[in-house]
Amino acid sequence: MLCSIAGSTIRRARGLWRNGSEGAELNLQDVLRSLRARWVTVGLTVLISVAAAAAITVLTTPMYQATTRLYVSAAAGGSVAEMYQGNRLSQERVLSYTELLKGQTVAQRTVDKLGLDMSAAALSANVEATAKPDTVLIDVSVRDTSPIRARDTANTLSDEFVGLVRELETPEAGTPPNARVVVEQRASIPTSPIAPKPARNILAGLGVGLLLGIGLAVLREALDNTVKSRQVLEETAETGVVGSIPLDKERRKEPAIAYESDNSAIAEAFRKLRTNLQFLAVDNPPRVIVVTSSMPSEGKSTTAINIALALAEAEHNVVIVDGDMRKPVLHKYLDLLQPVGFSTVLSGGASLDEALQKTRFEGLTALTSGAVPRIRANFLDPWRPRSSSARCGRGSTT
Repeated sequence: MLCSIAGSTIRRARGLWRNGSEGAELNLQDVLRSLRARWVTVGLTVLISVAAAAAITVLTTPMYQATTRLYVSAAAGGSVAEMYQGNRLSQERVLSYTELLKGQTVAQRTVDKLGLDMSAAALSANVEATAKPDTVLIDVSVRDTSPIRARDTANTLSDEFVGLVRELETPEAGTPPNARVVVEQRASIPTSPIAPKPARNILAGLGVGLLLGIGLAVLREALDNTVKSRQVLEETAETGVVGSIPLDKERRKEPAIAYESDNSAIAEAFRKLRTNLQFLAVDNPPRVIVVTSSMPSEGKSTTAINIALALAEAEHNVVIVDGDMRKPVLHKYLDLLQPVGFSTVLSGGASLDEALQKTRFEGLTALTSGAVPRIRANFLDPWRPRSSSARCGRGSTT
């Protein structure tokens, strides 16, 4: 019986999410699983986003804002009707005045008055005028990198606007103006900048980083077609798993397990694997077991040796054959001679009985790889290795 520990060739996982159905829809459990598996990605993305937000905050030049408040009134008579009409005219003028405050005429007067090193257009871009709903009040705000200059500019701009309105609303010399503007509240030196806002920027960086991290984690999990669990392996390969051996990096130093005195987790795992192999077909016990792997250096030699030792522990006569013609290591692990072995038998240089070597383990005989041939294509005829393996199987219980 031919039994492969890894099962048949593993096909690539299908679908974005490996839950046993092709093209499965995304659900909350999938997202949570992705976050658990990719928490490092999420954490790094959050850290990078927060660091970027902090850097932007530090590198951004502070901007200060000073605000004045203007009061608008229109000429009116002493009667109630005339006073109401005057109030209506004042409210109507407020909307027009807010546009004039943001214009370049009053801005140019302010630049000339203060001798500012900027154009009227540049100043206008930093002026904001807003009217309070259903009132005759206008708030004028000026932004600047200097808190003192912001205050001086706001106050001067308001004073210049008062003069501009007086000119516009006085029809003839000597007559009272139709409307007038009074500076109701002058600007003071701002104590803190309006930008940047460190707390707001950090929170924004945290939120953006979290969203990007979650999205990146979900995307990486969706595009990841590697096999990471027994369930995924069984679903992908459409076959059962015979055994699972825990990873033990220290096993490289001493690959062969001394089963007579070893009750470790890895030894028990190989014993369980031995039992599963024996019961794969009770009426037709396995005679030949092939151990392979999808990539080099995945531990197939260590696995093969310990399966053989586990079977020998159960009083089976076992022959282990090293068919690795690239980097054979069986002879090193078992302290055997390499020159005469599997390649020698395949080339007809020695008989199988002559090439077999006894090991220091009771019940275990080994056939090393032999000399590594320069041209390996001559040894790739599948019938020749199979014939030798079958002869080993006939000569041993397993």
